[in-house]
Amino acid sequence: MKILAIETSCDETAVSILECSGDAHMPSCAVLGTGLYSQASKHAEFGGVFPNLAKREHQLNLTSMLKIALKESGLSTKHQAPDSKQIQNFQTMQEILEREETLFKNLQEYLSKNPNNPGFDAIAVTQGPGLEPALWVGINFAKALSFFWNIPLVPVNHMEGHILSVLSDRKENSNDQITNNKIAFPAIALLVSGGHTELDLVHDWGTYELIGQTRDDAVGEAFDKVARLLGLPYPGGPEISRLAAEARNPKSEIRNTIHLPRPMIDSNDFDFSFAGLKTAVLYAVKKLGSLSDEQKKEIACEFENAAVEVLVSKTKKALEHYNAPTLIIGGGVVANTHLREEMKKMLAQEFPDVTLLLPTHELSTDNAVMIGIAGYIAYTKNPNEYGVFSPEHGDLRAHGTLRLSS
Repeated sequence: MKILAIETSCDETAVSILECSGDAHMPSCAVLGTGLYSQASKHAEFGGVFPNLAKREHQLNLTSMLKIALKESGLSTKHQAPDSKQIQNFQTMQEILEREETLFKNLQEYLSKNPNNPGFDAIAVTQGPGLEPALWVGINFAKALSFFWNIPLVPVNHMEGHILSVLSDRKENSNDQITNNKIAFPAIALLVSGGHTELDLVHDWGTYELIGQTRDDAVGEAFDKVARLLGLPYPGGPEISRLAAEARNPKSEIRNTIHLPRPMIDSNDFDFSFAGLKTAVLYAVKKLGSLSDEQKKEIACEFENAAVEVLVSKTKKALEHYNAPTLIIGGGVVANTHLREEMKKMLAQEFPDVTLLLPTHELSTDNAVMIGIAGYIAYTKNPNEYGVFSPEHGDLRAHGTLRLSS
């Protein structure tokens, strides 16, 4: 089954083409082609993602990313003129994309020369959570293609995508004891990103129970805010980690005189809080005044240590409580090397039989591959639930605060 996957939840414009087979429990998905455009440099001057700019960039780049993915996949069709029905369909497609005029013009230009379905069986698109102006662009793009090519449309939860990103490639996983291509459930999933920090109990793919979440800032958000306090460029997470790694270098002369709190590390639940940690950094910066490069490294290191210690501690508590045989970590912050190392260390010491599943660095950030995997699993489980988008009957909407758990 060939899936066209579309992701526009934030500042990555991503289109991927996957060929998937197997049952919903353990699918096999090959990535045939990907088009990915990062808007990070466009948002850097704002110190964060500016929603209307993200929306504009998605409009400008989605069709180009589709072309790149098709070229990589070898699925591009021969140039030909559309037939009379396809010409009529352009009118409906324009109505679907009435708020994305630039996108409609780009897509119409492409489909006027390549009107036929290249071989897709379904389209998967991120419905939420995310920035609604950005989500709408991807959703309307998917609606237009579903209608024009007459293929089913599958909405996907972005956070489920991060969980399922570990299925795309397991070469980085430590202590991989999976047998017969089966993953042992229940699993604990730690999701860490700029907008989310939560622990979920995974009963099976598609069945999730929220057991803990941040009460204020997400950990990725805290990384970015601390980076701004230190005068570091956006995106701040990688910059914090770079300075922290320099401070941990055995040859470093950093004195480690700054001590920050570990919020909620001893609470009797699985919740998180990172706003107080960020505020503690603010007070430390104000107290020190003008920061030297060495002081920035020291603060970055202590902040990263504190945040990671809390994440590891809460995850350990969840594994103990639920006696889970599998740990999944997903989301942009899982690209953090220190977090990966500390999680592996904790498992080796406390849970040597637990299987750790991590996405590759490439798939830890927002991407369309994970959306395609999630779409395939959802469609395989309930094929009759998803149909071709129809303007008369379809009501798929962007959902900026979409929850993973029911």
